[in-house]
Amino acid sequence: MMNLKDYTTYFLKLARAKIYLVIFLSLFLQSLYSQNEIKETDPTLTTDSTFVMHKSPWGAVLRSALLPGLGQIYNESYWKVPVVLGAFYYLIDIWIRNNDEYKLYSDLYIASGFSNVNYKKWRDFRHDQRDEFAIYIGLVYFLNLVDAYVDAQLFDFDVSENKMINTYQLNLRVKL
Repeated sequence: MMNLKDYTTYFLKLARAKIYLVIFLSLFLQSLYSQNEIKETDPTLTTDSTFVMHKSPWGAVLRSALLPGLGQIYNESYWKVPVVLGAFYYLIDIWIRNNDEYKLYSDLYIASGFSNVNYKKWRDFRHDQRDEFAIYIGLVYFLNLVDAYVDAQLFDFDVSENKMINTYQLNLRVKL
């Protein structure tokens, strides 16, 4: 059975591996997402007639998939990073607590000779809670990816004030 130290070591190794992968992929994929290369290699493209996205939505998703919050940094939504990481920390912390208590009540139930129904109820409750928080972790991970994609798609929207009529307007560029 794994204890808290084993989980901590596992998560640290996983985080270290993700950091190495992010560094490698960011160096390797940097040229794939460079918009300047497209303009330089194709002289027919001009900035007046063709819209070129500044942020790659799938690049943001890839970054967030490797390390949650990295897609938000790429999209320059820095305030979202503590929200994403805080949600992950909170949910993983509760998942670890429920797992530890599940193991404790499981051991107590086995030690009682499978006769104490209270230990069995608490064991089953902690098992259900642990599984529920694993689903929540998966949902937060998925929402992190969706947020990175949508934020990259909307990065080029311009909402500025119309000085003539004193209202805000939404400018959307569409490539035809």
